[in-house]
Order: sequence, then C-alpha cells, then structure tokens
Amino acid sequence: MTEIWSALPTNPSQTILLFGILFVAGLVRGFAGFALSALVMASAASFIAPIVLIPILWFQEMAASLLMARGGWQDADRPRTALLVIGNWLGWPLGLWMTVTLPVEASKQIALAIILVLAALQLLKVNIPALASRAGTLITGFIAGIVAGVAHVGGMVVALYVLSQNDSARSMRGTLVLYLFIGSLGSLVYLIFFGVMTYTATLSALTLTPITLLGVWLGTKLFNPRWEPYYKPFCLCLLIGLAAFSLLRSMI
Repeated sequence: MTEIWSALPTNPSQTILLFGILFVAGLVRGFAGFALSALVMASAASFIAPIVLIPILWFQEMAASLLMARGGWQDADRPRTALLVIGNWLGWPLGLWMTVTLPVEASKQIALAIILVLAALQLLKVNIPALASRAGTLITGFIAGIVAGVAHVGGMVVALYVLSQNDSARSMRGTLVLYLFIGSLGSLVYLIFFGVMTYTATLSALTLTPITLLGVWLGTKLFNPRWEPYYKPFCLCLLIGLAAFSLLRSMI
C-alpha cells in the first residue's frame, strides 16, 4: 500500500481532498466533455507536483474517454478531430521536454497564459477565420499538444477551438471526447520515453480511477440537450475561471 501512495501526499486530509477534486473533475468531464485535467491541475498542484500529476491524469482521461467513447464517435466531427490529433502528437514531445527541463512554475505559467489569451479572444468574440482551415486546425492541435505536455490541459485549448466553430453542443462535446481519447493513446509513448510514466504512478492512478469514473458517469447523466443554449457560455466561463485562478495562484 505504501508503494501505491508514494507519489501522492501522505497527509490523510490531502488524500481526502484529492478524492473530492477527482470526483468533481469527473463530474465536469462527463457533462462538458473536457476540463478534467485542468480542474485537477488547478486544484491539486499546490500539494502534488505537476510532473507527478501528469501520468495520473493520463489514466483518468483515458478511463473517462473509454466510458464516453461511444457517444464521442457518433457525434464528433471526425475529419476535424483527426487533424487535431495529428497536431497534438506533434506538439506533445515539445511540451513534455519543457516540463522536465524548465522550472515547474515557469512551465505552468506558460500553459495558463496561452489558455487565458485564447479564452479572452473567445470572450471578446474575436473571429479568427484561419482557425476554420485545415492548417488552422492542425496548428490548434499542435499548440494543444504543447500545453498538454506542459500541464496536461491541452483539452482546454481544443475546447476553445471547438467552441469557435459554432457547432451543436452535441457535436462539440463529441469532438472533444474523441480527441482526448485518441490523443491520449499517442501521448503514452512520450510519457514512457521521457520516464514520466513510472510503475508507482501507474499504481496510484489505477487506485484513483474509480472515483473519477463515478463522477464522469454522473456527469453524463446530467447532460441534457435542452441546456444547449447555455452550453457555450458555461464552458467558456469555466475555462476562463480555471485558467485565471491557476495563474493567479502560481504568481502569489
């Protein structure tokens, strides 16, 4: 048991807090289709190093994606998802290299600053026509891969891109789910290569997964097409709030 929890805080109160964070993050992931890693990173990085959280979050995202994969495949814009995934796989090694070489706070602030800029553009309704092109989609995936390698929040970058396409809530959610699932398969290779995915991290992640899945399951039950008019504002406010809170905390 000691081996399983060696990568996690030994303080019982912190462990209970982590359980709560994972459940809530799973709930949001099941409802919105993204933000699991972002919520956990923003909430738990103060007592667990991001380099320790990244492999744990890989398992949580993969488990959530498997639970939601059927709906994601049916509803997603698959050609667009393919370009995003290719860009993601190209960007991941660069982001992960930054994580293992730069100071923790510096790498996290870079990722959060990118998210805030993209979120501000969405909030101001700035239209970037180039994002609708194949090249724009590929570049978005590449940036998401870098940010994922730095802080495992690439899904937030893709969420901002998908929200700008004015698709239906079901299509947006499906594209995010499919992107996170396929993108995670490729990122595992990089995590192993850089020595981040360790045996201890794997044991810890598998122990935490049932808590996350419970939240995801409940979140999928709460998703209702009748709430579609509120979906985009909710997701955008969530992105801005999480990024701003994390960046502010990292600078204090």
